[in-house]
Amino acid sequence: MRHIYLDHNATTDIHPQVLDEMLPYLRISFGNPSSVHRAGQSVKKAVEEARNRVARLVNCEAGEVVFTSCATESNNTAIKGVTAARGKRGKQIITTMVEHPSVLMPCYYLEHLGFTVASLDVDRKGRLDLAALEAAITDETILLSVMLANNETGTIFPVGQIGELAASRGICFHCDAAQAIGKIPVDFKASKIDLMSFSGHKFYAPKGVGALIVRQGVKLHPLLHGGSQEQNRRAGTENVAGIAGLGKACEIAADTLAVEATRLQKLRDRLEQGILAKIPDVRRNGDPDHRLPNTTNLSILQVDSDALLSALDQAGIAASSASACSSGTLKTSRVLEAMGAAGGTRVGTLRLSLGRGNNDEDVAYVLKVLPRVIQRLRETSGSN
Repeated sequence: MRHIYLDHNATTDIHPQVLDEMLPYLRISFGNPSSVHRAGQSVKKAVEEARNRVARLVNCEAGEVVFTSCATESNNTAIKGVTAARGKRGKQIITTMVEHPSVLMPCYYLEHLGFTVASLDVDRKGRLDLAALEAAITDETILLSVMLANNETGTIFPVGQIGELAASRGICFHCDAAQAIGKIPVDFKASKIDLMSFSGHKFYAPKGVGALIVRQGVKLHPLLHGGSQEQNRRAGTENVAGIAGLGKACEIAADTLAVEATRLQKLRDRLEQGILAKIPDVRRNGDPDHRLPNTTNLSILQVDSDALLSALDQAGIAASSASACSSGTLKTSRVLEAMGAAGGTRVGTLRLSLGRGNNDEDVAYVLKVLPRVIQRLRETSGSN
């Protein structure tokens, strides 16, 4: 039986070159980057080289890169840190209903501390109305937090225009870019983003390392207090092996992104078009014109999501229905509900997200197996 992994928006494998980059810092060069002796300073050089590689990929200054453990930590640092630093100027945060839980939950936590949160709706394609965003801004608004690309539908948000709006009103703009980095070009400087979060494990670096890009001059209280690491923005001894791996993943992405994005989009389109042609009563979710090149999200009538994912897993296909961070906690997708596309209890959701290991043979196998699986599930459901 074939084994096909189509859940790259949840996590990715470690690229062999990334692993090779990490191994010396797990086996030999184990010093603390804060130590003044050679064992420490040699690994500090590796941290700074990784910082330069991150900066090259996202077009920021190396000094703006703060290494963290993941995008969740980066998002919490950005949201809580900005509101702590700017809370005397106002008490309103604006975000959207389709953000990742690591953005929404810190915002809701801050409501208990006296902040107000405006969570904006999106349309049926998952798009944000910029006029509605502008209308929501008040004199109390101190932070906008809007993702770059949605983890479930792949819909890409107009962060350039949002950055212009935020800058014109003197509002800090935070962007969760976890699903975009390594998949599409990201220009931190040009987008006028103030803080940008991402995780390494979304693009072939290890779990347990991420970054927060902090524009020069942005005031930010640290989430973690302790040592003076990362310019006093993130206390704790650096995860040198993970950081080195993240840097290498950024270097690989910078060199291969354009070609790989084109390849994945062709595979995605072939897969999506085949599903829509072969299986009746299937609807595509999200913005077909502005989305990640590797992602398709489908609503399937008369199919239960859990049953579908289980049947695909038994056939050797790993897929998902929603964010991995939400799996097991929601019966329907919060993102699709916000879009008005959840459909009801007899509509299942399937997210397929491709990656570097996928090829034409994988697409052909899915197009062979999936129609049979859905037909069987519908027949079973109809007989109950």
